[in-house]
Amino acid sequence: MTTPPVHAPDEAAVPAARSADVPGADAGADAGERSSRGLLARAALLTAVLSVAGSVLGLARDQALARLFGAGRETDAFLVAWTVPEFAATLLIEDGLAFALVPMFSLALARRAQGTVPGDPVRALVAATLPRLTLAFAAAGALVVAAAPVLVRALAPGLPDHALAVDCTRLTATCVVSFGLAGYCSAALRAHRRFLAPAAIYCAYNTGIITAMFVLGGRWGVRAAAVGVAVGGLLMVAAQLPSLAGQLRHPDGRPDRRRLRSRFGFWLRFGSRFRFGFRRDEGAGAAPRTSTATATDAPTPSAGTTAGTNAPHRGTAGQEAPAPRTTPRAADTPARPLALALLGTVLLFALCRQSQVLIERFLASGLPSGAISHLNYAQKVAQIPMTLSLMLCTVTFPVVARAVADGDTERARARVERDVALAAGLVLLGTATVVACAPQMVQLLFQRGAFRAADTAATAGVMRVYALGLLGQTVVGALARCYFSAGRANWYPLGAMAVGIAATAGAGAWAVGPWGVSGIAAANAAGITVTAALLVAGTGPRSVPVRVRRVLGDLARPVPVAVAAAVAGALVADRLAAPGVSPAVPLAAGAAAVVGVFAVLAPVLGVRGAVPAVESVRRSLRPVTRRLPHGRISLRIRFPLPRRLPPGARPRRPRKSRGSRRSR
Repeated sequence: MTTPPVHAPDEAAVPAARSADVPGADAGADAGERSSRGLLARAALLTAVLSVAGSVLGLARDQALARLFGAGRETDAFLVAWTVPEFAATLLIEDGLAFALVPMFSLALARRAQGTVPGDPVRALVAATLPRLTLAFAAAGALVVAAAPVLVRALAPGLPDHALAVDCTRLTATCVVSFGLAGYCSAALRAHRRFLAPAAIYCAYNTGIITAMFVLGGRWGVRAAAVGVAVGGLLMVAAQLPSLAGQLRHPDGRPDRRRLRSRFGFWLRFGSRFRFGFRRDEGAGAAPRTSTATATDAPTPSAGTTAGTNAPHRGTAGQEAPAPRTTPRAADTPARPLALALLGTVLLFALCRQSQVLIERFLASGLPSGAISHLNYAQKVAQIPMTLSLMLCTVTFPVVARAVADGDTERARARVERDVALAAGLVLLGTATVVACAPQMVQLLFQRGAFRAADTAATAGVMRVYALGLLGQTVVGALARCYFSAGRANWYPLGAMAVGIAATAGAGAWAVGPWGVSGIAAANAAGITVTAALLVAGTGPRSVPVRVRRVLGDLARPVPVAVAAAVAGALVADRLAAPGVSPAVPLAAGAAAVVGVFAVLAPVLGVRGAVPAVESVRRSLRPVTRRLPHGRISLRIRFPLPRRLPPGARPRRPRKSRGSRRSR
């Protein structure tokens, strides 16, 4: 059974300003906002589930790499080449290109909804940007292939197997093109509120790598993993092309709904009750229905309400009038092409952020063999809580960008503050779990084959140090989106990231001597925390004007809760750990202790978002059909009006619905 795509709400369902002069405006706006939050929660849950699946496959990929090739010189050579897909994913999928394209697509969708420009602004944007970006991706990939020896020598000058690293780098260079196209598709689909295909790309990517390692590993060695990177990149593009093609071919996002509805005259709606009915066909004499909505279904507001910032409110005579505004909309400005300054700022910011990995591997290349592998495995596991906590920000980034495009800074600020608070609580819960159960995690995931107990101890120690910077990583990822949500060039995030990189390099060069890989991990945590502090302090006229004191309070409250939960979880995990006991037992017990302590202390200390997070999950898991207060499902049958038939024609009875037919 295929999972139906989650239709996140349009901005028309998220009210910003309520008119006191319109009767029932508050009730209709509150209902729209509750519906919007529920849809966003379900979209975030779907994205998180698929991201967890991708992360699990990523762990399986790392397990296969450790089992087949261990933590020696071959793995170190591949991990140096792995820098290319790591940078490409950050620049072209996760941060860089998305920060530029999501606001641009949101602006084009706003213009399409208003109908103020001729043609389709979304198709015009694709025609203007996709060919040029594709040529740029191809040129960058060719440059990486040609400069592979220089790159390997610059990244890891002390690497033992230089030739193997060059071969792997050239094989992975193909991902520059495939990741660029995958990132373009992801940005366009997320702006259209389509999250299923973008969230599933890493499942396809890791599946390609794992398959290539097991099929070609015996013949090509670690080069098979590099071939898997190329195959996985192509699968990422293939997973999204059908959905994006459908959005561009049918602007309403539902190519079959109107045609099938007019052909069969049957409609089915799921809500608080089932409704079955038959509608009259739209004949030649019927007036065609027009729609100015975007690719999502928004809850219909009650009559006389202002549904949102870009939705008109209707008077008593049924005439439309623009909703009152206090800020000019970006959608009212003339269309502008993909600005090089905007693209340059977001790519340089993402490049600067990802350069932490270069610093780590450069410093670790002079350490004993296996140091780069220990850093890589520790970082991959430790960053899972940060990745999951930022899923909500990924889902709501198009909402923030659309609010900024509509000139609704109040709604954008409320959304950013709520996201930062919730992401901070989630990442600190994950941080406490990582700190408490790091040895058991590494032993369960990696200790087999060529990965020995000494590798487990070294990786677990580095992973605990890495976890200290997860809160800073989350704050940087959440606030960077609000700096670029307006679709304009902003150099402040790049400056803040450069200061953090300088702190990481200086602290790492000083700490690598006495503490080795743990010192490198500590420098990483210190540098990203400096960047997070600068981004919080710089919010205001440069970005969405969040309230700094409130954000700092939301970030500080979960910290003592996480410390207490980590201590309790570590005590439980260490007590149950024994030579003959499976590491899954102390891991499960320690994680349960962490979650229990966090759940008890978070509401007591006033952690913002603790109760709303539980409510959002509960609402998102609520079944689509539910029991009514009187304990039964209401069924209403609507029949078509009798129509005039030609002389001698016999009326045809409507067909019965099939249970497997898609609901519409």
